[in-house]
This record gives sequence, C-alpha cells and structure tokens, in this order.
Amino acid sequence: MATGATHDDHDHDDHAGHDHHDHAGEGRRHDHHDDHDHEFRDASMRSLVIALALISGFMVVEVIGGIVSGSLALLADAGHMITDAAAIGLALLALAVSRREATGGSTFGFRRTEVLATMVNAISLWVIAGWILWEAYHRAIIHISHSETEPIQIEWMLVVGGIGLVVNIVAAWVLHSSAQHSMNVEGAMKHVIADMLGSIGVIVSGVIIYFTEWYIVDPILSVAIVLIILASTWRLTIKVYRVLMESVPEHIEVYGMTNEILEVEGITIIHDIHVWALVSGYDMATAHILVDPALTAEELETTRLRVRDIMVNRYGISHATIQLEQSAQSCMEDHHVNNLIVTAGRGGREPCRSF
Repeated sequence: MATGATHDDHDHDDHAGHDHHDHAGEGRRHDHHDDHDHEFRDASMRSLVIALALISGFMVVEVIGGIVSGSLALLADAGHMITDAAAIGLALLALAVSRREATGGSTFGFRRTEVLATMVNAISLWVIAGWILWEAYHRAIIHISHSETEPIQIEWMLVVGGIGLVVNIVAAWVLHSSAQHSMNVEGAMKHVIADMLGSIGVIVSGVIIYFTEWYIVDPILSVAIVLIILASTWRLTIKVYRVLMESVPEHIEVYGMTNEILEVEGITIIHDIHVWALVSGYDMATAHILVDPALTAEELETTRLRVRDIMVNRYGISHATIQLEQSAQSCMEDHHVNNLIVTAGRGGREPCRSF
C-alpha cells in the first residue's frame, strides 16, 4: 500500500492548512531505527556468508567422496547441497538488493526483494519434498518386489552423513539469531534444517541397515523427514503470504490498538486505519482520525504525539502516518464509509469493524 510518507517513523497531520511535526525528534527516531536496521542487516549478511562457505565446502567433500568411493548416492546428495547453496546465495542477493536506496519510482525502496526470495526458497523446499516422496515411493516398490538393487556402502554413508550433520548444525546455529529478525534468512535456514534432517536420516537408516539389512527403512525415514520439512515450512509459507497480501501482522491486534487510540482525549472517530508489514520486522500503519474541532494547535500536536506513542511504542509500528482532521469535509480520500457510520452510531467509542 502506498502512502504519502517517505521516511521512517513519520507522522502527518492535515488540518486547517497547519502541519505539526516534531522534526528533531523524528530525525532522532529515524536514525535510531536505521542503526538497528543496519545492525540486523549486517549480521544477516555475515551469517549467510558463513553458512554459504560451510555448505559449499561440504559439497566439495561430498563430490570427492562420491568419486573416490564410486557412490552415486553421495554424488546425488552433493547435487542436493547445490540447492542449499543456491538458496543461501539467493538470500544474500536479495539482502544486497534490498539495501539499495529508495528512488522516485520505488519510494519504499527494495526491501520486499527479501520477501520474494523467501517465497522462492519456500516453494523450492516444497518441490524438493515432492521429489523425495516420489523417490521414496519408487524405492519402496523396488524393495517390496524384491528387485535387485545396487549395494549401499554403509561406511561412506555414515561418515559423510556424520560430517553433513555437524556442518548443517553449525550452519543452522549461525543463521538462527538472524532468522528471528528476517524471514529471508529464515527461508535459507529452512533449507539448512531440511538438509540436517536428511543427514540424521542417512545416519539412522545406515545404522539400521548395517545391523538388520532392512533396506526398506531408507524410504520410510525419507517420508518421515519430508513430513517434518513440510510442517516446518508451512508457517514460513503463511508468513510470506500474509506479507504479500498486506495482512495485519500476527503480533498486532488492530481492534485493541484502535480502542486505545479512541480513548485519547479529543478524538471522536477513527474512520480509516490500515496496518501491514513491508517486510518481516518492519510494520507500517496509516490512520485518518477525526478530532474535536475546538482543539487548539498545541492540543492537536499533543494528541498526535499520544497516538504515535500508542502505535510505535506500544504496538511496535516502524513507520506511522497519522492524519488528524477537524472536519470530515477536509478529507477527500475514498475511505471505508461503513466504518464511519458504524463508529459514529456507537458514539465514537468502538473500533471500526472493517478495514
């Protein structure tokens, strides 16, 4: 959603031709938010670079091991590691692009590149999961029909699986802290976790096959791992969907926030409010608020600051655009008229019921 604001933590009042801004305060808040934002982005960049080095290094080890042992299974797994490296590389590229400055044609900048990268990574995980299920089905059919299969080299299977487990645990640990602040990094971490589960599956199935020769355990464990992968990526997929649909972030309760704003002295009606996320961790809000026509310029500024305090400090809004109006006729935008009717019909003390 586009707004007229072009900088962070920006509040705008439009009434009787007078604007009331705390420019110095807003500049300090802007710098403070940018400092944290840059810290998170720098940390994310470092985490992704380290994870990419670990994954790429292990991929080389798998290729060498596959060639030395003549194991097609190891070479195939090395091919799977390429998808992990590509996922991390995509996350790095998206992070680099998102740091570009906003332009006249892209006033919000390029931060949503991270969301698009996350979407691609989430979809690719589902595709990989589908491929594993297909392969597991065919392997199960082969084992059930007692068809001859190429012998599995258990020793190499366990050694490489063990190394892969350690590498993926370290990579996941490196990415974990940054993933809490960025769904882009979270998407890359899901790939690493999926591969970590694969390494666990390799080790467990290798041990079982070594002692029992129950080769059917390999496809069975593969299916179990796929189900875990799908469950872990479902929440990520929903988060991407909500951001792209500009839904209200899950941690923000709009009705509660609206009620608190309505309790501010001098506010009559909130006849238009929108809350959405530009990217994960960067929430935005706009509100058109009708206030008592008798308020002075100083009282209007006090009212605006109180509303801003509720939005930013209580609900964590990163970028707030607040428009105070002393007359419904002064606002020419196309609003949700039903909200105005419902709120006015309840004395202006109830939140709008549709957004």
